[in-house]
Amino acid sequence: MSRRRSGGRKARGCLLAVALIVIAIIVVVLLWYLLAGRLRVPGPEKPGPEKPTSQPASCPDVLLLSVPGTWESSSTDDPYNPTANPASLMLHISNPIRAAFPNERLEVYTVPYVAQFSNPIAIPPDGQQSYNNSRSEGIRRATDKLAETYRVCPLTTYVLAGFSQGAVIAGDVAASIGDGKGPVPADQVLGVALLADGRRDTGPGQAIQIGTNNPTGVGAEVALRGLNVPGITMTGARPGFGSLADRTYSMCAAGDLICDSPRQALNPANIMSSIGILVRAAGNPVHSLYNSSTVDGNGTTATGWTVGWATGLIENAPHPAHS
Repeated sequence: MSRRRSGGRKARGCLLAVALIVIAIIVVVLLWYLLAGRLRVPGPEKPGPEKPTSQPASCPDVLLLSVPGTWESSSTDDPYNPTANPASLMLHISNPIRAAFPNERLEVYTVPYVAQFSNPIAIPPDGQQSYNNSRSEGIRRATDKLAETYRVCPLTTYVLAGFSQGAVIAGDVAASIGDGKGPVPADQVLGVALLADGRRDTGPGQAIQIGTNNPTGVGAEVALRGLNVPGITMTGARPGFGSLADRTYSMCAAGDLICDSPRQALNPANIMSSIGILVRAAGNPVHSLYNSSTVDGNGTTATGWTVGWATGLIENAPHPAHS
């Protein structure tokens, strides 16, 4: 009899130990998600009242919003003299455009954000901010800058451009504007250029593809749609760019997994290898060559095309009255 009682106590003890282990695992996973952060997207913005006939003399005619890619910016970078990464691809676009126009005609603002992409399965941890936190900060800072400029300078027009993670951010902001829910009116956005967009897709309402040999793949976020691990939320393709679809352009080099992933190839069921592929994709050689990869038979590079396109938009932009 005593043996049965002893055996029962041991069984209950084992069950209790297992239950405590399961609870501990659940707590660890929950803390992992909470610390890694979730994707935060600003809510709809309401453009202000009816436009005036003039704006302050300090306002530029055009604002170029430039969003650098992963590891090409920092939260404390100077938006008017960015030095976080002197090799930033977006500097090959923003610097020559800035040099072509006086300050009263053009303001160039490089969005400062953490611009990191931590590997959540790295052991030991790599010490970087998660993709969710980085992307959320970039969207918030881009949105805040546009909203503040529109509040003070209601007649200024806008050009948006971004690379890699910056293209995801610029594209998301543009999509909200095109849907009538952004920080500025859609009719004041002159154009949007996205280089190596992680949410790249084709079809009605999507960006116009620039290039003579456009790849058939899609953005990594489209291929990985549904993957949700601590700090990495893959949101799939955008519904479209709404009223900005006719002036939003996308460039993607063949073989760049950030924007040219085979559909469904990065299967969320194989989470570990999918995360590894995604983290490595930002550093692959093809992804870093948009300053030399060509988009037409004349040898025009992706950055060169963007400079020429944006320059034309700014030259032909309205000249609002100043008071």
